[in-house]
Amino acid sequence: MPTLTSYDAINRSPLGDVPLTEPLQMQAVVLRAKKAQKYWSALPLEVRQQKVVQAYERLISVEDQLALLISKEMGKDHRRAKYEVAGTIQNVKYFTQEIAQALTSESIGHETKMQYRPLGVVAVISPWNYPLAMANNLLLPALIAGNSVVLKPSEETPLVADLFIKTLNQLLPENVLQVVHGDAETGKALVNADINMVAFTGSLGAGKHIMASAASGLKRLVMELGGNDPLIVMASADIDKAVQFAVASSFENTGQMCTSTERIYVDERIADEFEHKVVAFASRYQAGAWDEGNVNIGPIVNPKQHAKVLSQLKDAHAKGAAFLLGSHHYELPFIQPTVVTGITPDMLLEQDETFGPIVAISRFNVLSEAIDRANASPYGLGAVVFGGSDANNVAEQMEAGMVAINQGAGGPGPWVGAKQSGFGFHGTAAGHRQFSQLRIISK
Repeated sequence: MPTLTSYDAINRSPLGDVPLTEPLQMQAVVLRAKKAQKYWSALPLEVRQQKVVQAYERLISVEDQLALLISKEMGKDHRRAKYEVAGTIQNVKYFTQEIAQALTSESIGHETKMQYRPLGVVAVISPWNYPLAMANNLLLPALIAGNSVVLKPSEETPLVADLFIKTLNQLLPENVLQVVHGDAETGKALVNADINMVAFTGSLGAGKHIMASAASGLKRLVMELGGNDPLIVMASADIDKAVQFAVASSFENTGQMCTSTERIYVDERIADEFEHKVVAFASRYQAGAWDEGNVNIGPIVNPKQHAKVLSQLKDAHAKGAAFLLGSHHYELPFIQPTVVTGITPDMLLEQDETFGPIVAISRFNVLSEAIDRANASPYGLGAVVFGGSDANNVAEQMEAGMVAINQGAGGPGPWVGAKQSGFGFHGTAAGHRQFSQLRIISK
């Protein structure tokens, strides 16, 4: 049987294998999902919720193993890996209650009801940077809604997904939740199969291919397609708080996060102080393996991504950027904490999503120019403004799905991107309902 090998993010040594799902096998996978979905959707909503919660309780027995696999497969420091696993397990009761409440039928007047019915088979295609949490955020509302789910995880983190799904399937009905492993060809076969919806988190390019493939069947889509999040630091900002946020957001998860701060525009009047403090704060971060002491920046997930980050740094260096910390030369698998200033619109660091621990700074004299540069991107996931009361007006002008003032973007609302960062959204009642078909029953 063909297999897919998982590799250690530090030394690229093999960690283990999972069965490879070849494109020709996808039809059988989906047929099993369709059959299981009929039984699953016939169960009352509260029964589906209870069965899912019971299945998730089994994850406690493999909690440490899941965290270890996250650290090994994608390099995340062990504290963050354990937090990702614990959060997934601990939040399931509240999360499923919220989903069930959102999907409960509603009365309109005396004779009409709104019902949230299952769609059928939902394909969940999840990324490697949060291999458990991202998959969980999409498959839970799909399952509670009465759909069957086929999960296609990233080929970078197959062992995490395999253990996750196998553990849940100890209690879930057979074939209600399946996992398929492979590269982009496996993903394409799943999208092209006779499914009803695709829930995807990943790159803009892959999202465009999915959208085109789904068009012929008018398949429902929920897609989060990454970001290039700007931060505007106004002269009225609390500089120390802005510095701490700028560095922490740029370096979180080794910068391998869709809402990482990737472009910083700072008022010229405070720029010297801001940059000095950024360098001092960033210097406290330490890159290394997940099991090395106080490490808080891990490896870049694979050589291809490492080369991409280096290409952006070399491009910035060639076009005149100044490196206040770090350089544009790093050996595999790490990118050390790096602070670059003098970023210009023609640099790749400003144009593209980076996914590396880089603080990229540009100065501005006129606030409107900073806003224009912040908005001059096809991406529009998150945006942040640090400033006084005048920050409210700036935030209103930001072209992003999630905008925050003096804090990180996201908050308690839906996870939503504007422009080419998103199509549909998930989270909260409105997001949960996107995994269902609204039906009106009138008497």
